[in-house]
Amino acid sequence: MCFIEVPFLIYGLVCAKDFLSECIAASLWRMRLLPALLLCCTAVPAFAQVAPVADRVAQQNTLFEEYFQANLKRNPTSATSLGDFRYNALLAEVSLDAIAKEHADNDAYLARLKAIPTTGMEDTDLTSHQLLVRRLEQSDVSYSLKNYEMPVNQQSGIHTSLADLALSVPFDTVPHYEDYIARLHAIPRVLTQTMGVMRQGQKDGLMPPKLITEKLAGQCDGIIAADPFLLPLKKFPASFSDADKAKLTEAMTAAVNTDVLPAYKQFASFLRTEYAPKGRTELSIESLPDGKRRYAEAVKQMTTLEVTPAQVHAIGLSEVARITADMTVLAKKAGYKDLASWRAAINADPKWKPTSEQQIVDDFAKYIHQMEPKLPQLFNLLPKSPVTVEAIPDFAAAEATHYNAGSPDGKRPGRVVVAVANPTTRTLVLDEAVAYHEGVPGHHNQISVAQTLKGLPKFRLRGGYTAYTEGWALYAEELGKEVGFYQDPISDYGRLNSELFRAVRLVVDTGIHDLGWSRDKVIAYMHENDVNDAVAQTETDRYIAWPGQALAYKMGQLEIRKLRDKAKAKLGAKYDIKAFHDEVLDGGALPLDVLDARVSKWIDAQAAVK
Repeated sequence: MCFIEVPFLIYGLVCAKDFLSECIAASLWRMRLLPALLLCCTAVPAFAQVAPVADRVAQQNTLFEEYFQANLKRNPTSATSLGDFRYNALLAEVSLDAIAKEHADNDAYLARLKAIPTTGMEDTDLTSHQLLVRRLEQSDVSYSLKNYEMPVNQQSGIHTSLADLALSVPFDTVPHYEDYIARLHAIPRVLTQTMGVMRQGQKDGLMPPKLITEKLAGQCDGIIAADPFLLPLKKFPASFSDADKAKLTEAMTAAVNTDVLPAYKQFASFLRTEYAPKGRTELSIESLPDGKRRYAEAVKQMTTLEVTPAQVHAIGLSEVARITADMTVLAKKAGYKDLASWRAAINADPKWKPTSEQQIVDDFAKYIHQMEPKLPQLFNLLPKSPVTVEAIPDFAAAEATHYNAGSPDGKRPGRVVVAVANPTTRTLVLDEAVAYHEGVPGHHNQISVAQTLKGLPKFRLRGGYTAYTEGWALYAEELGKEVGFYQDPISDYGRLNSELFRAVRLVVDTGIHDLGWSRDKVIAYMHENDVNDAVAQTETDRYIAWPGQALAYKMGQLEIRKLRDKAKAKLGAKYDIKAFHDEVLDGGALPLDVLDARVSKWIDAQAAVK
């Protein structure tokens, strides 16, 4: 986004008092023009004299840091995940008042940032300026649509994130335990505030579909039964005294029994008796107030492109056809007459059927660890922190396989958390591709590198844009072929199947929310494209609950592929895969249009080198 400076002609007029003769000034005063001009001069002093570039960059860097620090304070668990323990005893305020205050604060940051002229800034500073403006303006759009009034679904929500606290905070010292116990005491307040926000959503007609709301109470029941909040008591550091262990055990147990579990039971009751029955009957988000705009904005936010739902749907159909053709070539090489017969053979082969949850976890770990020593063939920028693999707990079984970032200092590793529920209904065919996606060279690689980049404001080092992060991870799946993996043709089929799955998402997400597809139609289309029933069922509900999010993967991958093809074509013998990957990664997560501009400029610069 560019900001247009006031023309110098207007600059001369608003400062008329400094250079007009007394005679002209007097005439203007009599005509009541000069007072207005002088008022303009007072109201927009930034245009009267533009500060030196260094001063303006320093001013915006100060604002960036203030914004970043304010968000850490507002989101204590995010601070903890970054290794900043100042707010370890706190949980966020999530009430309607707190949401309104955050909105007002963000608008104030936006106004201050827009008041800083960007003329003459270097690319990095200009990009940072534009990115924060964009982020704050998108936040304004989301606030105007009241998206915050639907804060919980089966994929994510305060109930499951609080249940993960014991796995996402450090327990190295007695104060760390005490901070965690303080957070346990705050859980009732957070759940009560969330109920207040959800009740407002009911009043405003902003409700998830009933088939989603009906799953939520059962998730809380599972959390209560599993009681993950006491996990820190199972392994104290060896340095702790017996007295400290006894004191912490008593305090934590009391907090869980007195505060946490009763609060979860109350929240489950609210979900079951008050919230779930009022879920909407229509699946499409376009059935909500201002629905067409609501989905169009979700598509723009998740893809970071100016693209319509209809265009995304068409891209999805095209990609499904292309990938299916590639899979058919593989099937014939494997000796089968067509893709359908090869699929049937693969799906019937017991070799690719897991027999236990642990087998799935071990499979992911095997592929991630075989890729790690190959990374220097693909990158100069390498992750400094380790990555672990674990199963999704039973209470969160509806979640999909995902990645949780580690701390920048590497003391807490990144975590690949794998879906394992009902293992005998799953397949191992996709594991190699998805392991590269979630671990290395996918999410763990990209996020670990981003956390340690130098010369960028802190707000750019963590989080970012789903189309970039998920697009990168899907692109990373095929990098296994660059270093000699996917040796088994069926595993290579799994790679294509994983890509096909993301293309199918373009079709069905837009199908649900823009074209009015039924749940049965979505599942039938997924079956046609070799998505097994267990995955089709949970994924369909994911798309219903989380409009637009599933579009990010394929749209991001296509953009990175396009840039790679452009680099290879323009650079020829100068093309270096490691240099290309580093250029994509070392700006942090970016909107796809900004990534395109950045990498295209780099390609031109490389081509110009003699």
